[in-house]
This record gives sequence, structure tokens and C-alpha cells, in this order.
Amino acid sequence: MYTKEIKALKKSNRYRQRKIYDERLIDLASNDYLGLSSKEDIFDKAYKRVKKEKFHSPKASIVVNGYNQIHKEFEQTLAKINGFEDGLVVGSGFLANLSLIEALVRKKDILYIDEKYHASGMVAIKTIQGDVEIFNHNNFKQLKNKIKNQKDKYNRIIIAIEGVYSMDGDVAPKEFYDIANEFNAILIVDEAHSSGVIGKNLLGWYDFYNLSIKQNHIKMGTLGKAYGSYGAYILASNHIIDFLINRAKAVIYTTAPSIFDIALAMESFLYIQKNKKDIQKRIKENLDIIKDILGLKLYSLIVPIVVNDNKKVMQIQKELINSGYLVGAIRQPTVKKAIIRLIAKIDISTKELKKVTLQIKEQL
Repeated sequence: MYTKEIKALKKSNRYRQRKIYDERLIDLASNDYLGLSSKEDIFDKAYKRVKKEKFHSPKASIVVNGYNQIHKEFEQTLAKINGFEDGLVVGSGFLANLSLIEALVRKKDILYIDEKYHASGMVAIKTIQGDVEIFNHNNFKQLKNKIKNQKDKYNRIIIAIEGVYSMDGDVAPKEFYDIANEFNAILIVDEAHSSGVIGKNLLGWYDFYNLSIKQNHIKMGTLGKAYGSYGAYILASNHIIDFLINRAKAVIYTTAPSIFDIALAMESFLYIQKNKKDIQKRIKENLDIIKDILGLKLYSLIVPIVVNDNKKVMQIQKELINSGYLVGAIRQPTVKKAIIRLIAKIDISTKELKKVTLQIKEQL
């Protein structure tokens, strides 16, 4: 039924497949930034915590009877340490973005969203009742001009950005925070790739700039990256969390998040906070290697290396696999130009990181 479309994807070197890679490969492709997905002590603690509960499954929506004490403990812990009033666990990052954008943008509201915002946000904008404007990536000046010219037309202004962008690895400028406060706009920050990696306390974008949290600020993050689990969370004011519980379809009409995954994320979060100095030291060491060899000054562990050739990017990935390294070969439509996406994970030795970056440099 879709033979022509599949042939076209193969011809353009954009065809994707599910693969189970050799576990002996050194993983430089996943978003397991801190290597917590393989820490047995974190897993064991989460398992023991879930064993204390009568049920190991949430069984129902979070607003029926799927809400568990483990969910509540995690929400409260995250909110307190991040400086927010309240939290809400959600099944995935995709559902979290869908929840926020679909519920918050009402009639006579406008959403301004960065052009490189995650695909979940771009899908969500098709569900909203208000207006949408997409602004150029990280262009806060353009955003400010748009708001100035249109602010009187709308009841509410909502801005959506990412703390760290998944394909470029760049950090959103602080000016977005200032603009949101100036125009009393709701600011959504997707911290999927920034939580656990940047900031004085490894809490992400707000922490990176040492920003005080106010009623108009929202932080969304996933648990499947630095936190080594699966699921997502939303942190905001009591008022906004209350509204989402009552209006967000992706919260109301889905089964509550896995109890074990939330327990696992809690243990990972506590581990990060306890060991943040050592983690920050390792992050700096890896970023110094990237700067020295590839000439890239980065703050996140995402290393985008532009190749701009789909066939070549696949060939480089294949050659690296033969050498024992797994990196991402990212093509359209995820990115405009094909890239090798290397993740400088801190569980990789500096020796191996130097070897793989030198090999990539030689092939460019």
C-alpha cells in the first residue's frame, strides 16, 4: 500500500529501521547522558520501593484511581528542589507537550513557538483553539517584536522554547525569560535535554541562568534521558497544575505513568543531586575534549557534526560501528542537513571519547 513511499525513502537514504545493536558497542548515540540506565544500585532501590506498594501497576488514569504515593513523592520532590509550587507526572515527553499546548492555549490566546521545538509540540499546535506563530530559532528579538505588535489582540500569550535543543545541543538565551516577564506571558521550557546536564545544581535551563521561578513559568522534562527511566513531568504553579489536571486530555484520558519508572526516576534524581560535583567534573572533562579536537564550544553533551550528505553520514556511522562505537546518523526530516550526533556520555572513558572524536574528524 505504501511501496512507492518506502522506495523513495530508501533512494534518498532516509529509510529507518528498528535495530538491536551489539551490546559490546560503546554507546555514544543514546540520550542516557549520565549512564544511569546501567546502574544496578539505582534499579535495586527503585524495585524495593515499588515492592512496598500493594499494586505494581497504576491501573487507571491519574484522575480516577491510578495516582500512587510514588507519583506524589516524585512530584513533590521535583517541585521543591526546582523551586516550583507543584508538579504533575505524565506518561511521556510527547504527552507532556501535548498536555501543555492543547490545554493552555484557549480561544483568543496565542502561542509563540520556536521553529526547532520538538515534534510533539508541532503536533500539539494542530489541536489548539487559539493562534500560533512560529519564530526563527532562538531569535528572541524577532519574538519580542511579534509580541509588541500583537499583544493587544489576545487574552493570553504563551511562549514555548527548549532549554537545550536535541539536535543542535545549543542552549536557549536568557532573554526569553525576560520577554516572558515583561509581557506577563506564560513561558514553557522543555527541559528534556537540559535537566541533569546543565546548571549549577544540574537542574537545567532555569538553574543554568540562576533564574527565580514565578507564576508564569513552566518546566517540562522527560525521564528517559539523564534520569535513566521513562515518563515525564510538568512543574508549574498550583494554579496551572490544577488547570492541567482538569483540562489536559493527555492527562485525563491516559493511564497514569508506570509506578516503577517513576520510582526509578526518583532514585536517579536523588543520585544526581548527591553526586552533582563529580558529575559536573566529568561533563567538563568531556566538553574540553570536544572543544580541543572538534573545535566546538558546547554546554550540553550533544555534539552535532554537520555532514550534509545522507549517504556519507550513514557510511561514517557504519565505519564507526566497525570500530566499536555507536553514534547517531540523523537525517531529514529530523534535521535539515544530515549530521553525526555524538553524545559525550560521562560513563565513557576519556580515552575512548578522544579516539572516536579523532576518527570522526579524520572522516569529515
